[in-house]
Amino acid sequence: MTRRVSFAEVRAALIEGREIALLDVREEGPFSRGHPLFGVPLPLGRIELDVLDLVPRRDAPIVLYDDGEGLVARAAAKLAELGYSNVAELEGGLDGWRRAGGELFIDVNVPSKAFGELVESTRHTPSLPAAEVERLIARNADVVVLDSRRFEEYRTMSIPTGTSVPGGELVLRVQDLAPRPETTVIVNCAGRTRSIIGTQSLINAGIPNKVFALRNGTIGWTLAGLQLDHGAERRFPDLSDEAQRLARQRAQVLAQRVGLQTIDRVTLDRWRDRRDVTVYLLDVRTPEEFAAGHLPGFRSAPGGQLVQATDEWVGVRHAHLVLFDDDGVRATLAASWLIQMGWRNVYVLPGPFEGELETGARLPRRPPLPNHGLPTLTPQALAAELAQWTVIDLAPSPRHAAGHIPGAWFAARARLAEALSVLPGEGQLALTSWDGVLAQFTAGELRALTDRPIALLGGGTQAWEAAGPPLERGITHAAHTVDDVYKRPYEGTDNAAAAMQAYLDWEFGLVDQLARDGTHGFRVL
Repeated sequence: MTRRVSFAEVRAALIEGREIALLDVREEGPFSRGHPLFGVPLPLGRIELDVLDLVPRRDAPIVLYDDGEGLVARAAAKLAELGYSNVAELEGGLDGWRRAGGELFIDVNVPSKAFGELVESTRHTPSLPAAEVERLIARNADVVVLDSRRFEEYRTMSIPTGTSVPGGELVLRVQDLAPRPETTVIVNCAGRTRSIIGTQSLINAGIPNKVFALRNGTIGWTLAGLQLDHGAERRFPDLSDEAQRLARQRAQVLAQRVGLQTIDRVTLDRWRDRRDVTVYLLDVRTPEEFAAGHLPGFRSAPGGQLVQATDEWVGVRHAHLVLFDDDGVRATLAASWLIQMGWRNVYVLPGPFEGELETGARLPRRPPLPNHGLPTLTPQALAAELAQWTVIDLAPSPRHAAGHIPGAWFAARARLAEALSVLPGEGQLALTSWDGVLAQFTAGELRALTDRPIALLGGGTQAWEAAGPPLERGITHAAHTVDDVYKRPYEGTDNAAAAMQAYLDWEFGLVDQLARDGTHGFRVL
């Protein structure tokens, strides 16, 4: 029986600065409709895929909750199998949190978004409406538009003339993009947070230019009836010596202002051996720089995204965060924001590189794949006998919709028992996921639920696609309600105007929610 902790105990840990991982084991869809401010999504079906990076210390204090779906006991058992020794259940689950007076927040990455709203409210971050920015662009005014999102988001849709400069790069790159102090700099994202934080980053760094956020980002642009570009490829140029020199000067001033702490390699190695502190090692440079060479043990966490979506990298509130770059600018900028977001133990490991480097993308930390002794099908063998198999696809619904084996049934791992009750026939089951990894972790659970013959698709649907058989698009066979992923109103090009406006209205109310919640610890400088 998993021990239980109360709302009051969790709240006290958050306020007092003690380590705690408050993990929501529901799917992202239900999570997005209501959760505590510092609830971190870790769906039951993804525990083996994500938890070793999200909660790297196995005796860190973990509190699990759901909303009465019965997922916590199963999640606690999985964590125990993986060696986690300090796991508890939130008393009463999400409803208990609500009844005890806890504030519930909708959407995802909420701590970062709420903090962005608090920054604008406190610092009165300057912004311009879409119509005014469009007029500046139309008359060829001395203005540059810098898009602070990831390049992939920028390429999907962007403001005309805009250049991709992800938020963590802004202070380092702005001199090369706006060398004249007379040039007006406009920072945009899809909605509000990255525009606000990017604009305030440049102001905090003390650049001489006028800087404005594009009010409400590409959502505001769209709601104003203006046209976006699609497929743009403009990226920041190579860094000049002068830009780097000025950025370092500005970063030093910022570091002093926020009381930034540094750490040396000897101390870091000592921390990594401690059993009472959770340490995250985060390389805030671009993914391309990370792949070209990075320090062992560090994860790629581009600075702008780390501030925007901290809970995607860090599952333990009040853990120690160690940031690294090779220029002294980007780590300082990211750390300055994390400190203001209530992270009490943020450190920068100064460059330059020392010792042997790793190259390429860092693979997620995962437990060894289980050996269930089940047969493995090649894509060719499955294609030749597809009519004889019922295929279960565990890929996330957007991935499944983008392309799956013809006739495959979409099913979430946590709902396999429900899925089996609606699958046709009594014959053979072929289990797949996008790369086959989740299917291997799930195979034992499926075998325990049914006597039907089971086989795994080797390499998953990715291998099927590479082998050349056709794919089916959309979600044509769903074994249950499709509710595993939250559709963000600020991503993609097919969002309804009402959904975009509702999202903006929600963001405007976050400052009041923070005041009611009282656990955030934010302090805007």
